[in-house]
Amino acid sequence: MRALAPLLLLVPWIFTGCSGPEPQRPERPPAAQTAHEVDANATPAPAPSEQPMPVPTPAASPSRELATFGGGCFWCMEAVLENLDGVIDVTSGYAGGTVADPSYEQVCSGTTGHAEVVQVTFDPTRIAYSTLLEWFFKAHDPTTLNRQGPDEGTQYRSVILFASDAQKAAALAAIEKAQPRFAGPIVTEVRRLDKFWPAEAYHQDYFRNNPNKGYCRAMITPKLHKLGLDAAPK
Repeated sequence: MRALAPLLLLVPWIFTGCSGPEPQRPERPPAAQTAHEVDANATPAPAPSEQPMPVPTPAASPSRELATFGGGCFWCMEAVLENLDGVIDVTSGYAGGTVADPSYEQVCSGTTGHAEVVQVTFDPTRIAYSTLLEWFFKAHDPTTLNRQGPDEGTQYRSVILFASDAQKAAALAAIEKAQPRFAGPIVTEVRRLDKFWPAEAYHQDYFRNNPNKGYCRAMITPKLHKLGLDAAPK
């Protein structure tokens, strides 16, 4: 019996340990709420045992490129190009000169070296840079040096300001393509864009805001009609 005593003392422990309550498992963190269930003002913290969910990447915005042209008064060039499908925005301004942030009066004096230009923001998936160049040559006379109609001075010169080697090559190709349509040689300047300075606010969307002004009725309205753009969606 003495030899059996230690074994008898183990019996209660064996039965108690095997039949005792099962340890509680840690609760699984609640599933994340759907986007419709989450409070818009709340930022739920990620569960300690889980990695944060990645934030979805926003959809890519439409591709945009810039083109810069000068072909006489920027009011006229702006009115033509902003009517083209694929053109997102047209900004009138100054480029090609030596004075920083020039005023309209300074540019008109002919002493700053700037040309009146437009900078076109366009979607290249809808309109090609080469197509913009075709319209550029349709919209003005590139054979008159430093002059467009009654507007005379270096600020009214014909100029293409390229932003890349690809744009430069396209500009030179466009000149060669357009030359047979003109009796005189094309004198359009082709140079790299250094700096574009937006013109004063009252110059922007000038024709849209002032269609009945004398210059607009005499110069811009007939040009749009000739190009078939007078009925284009605005």
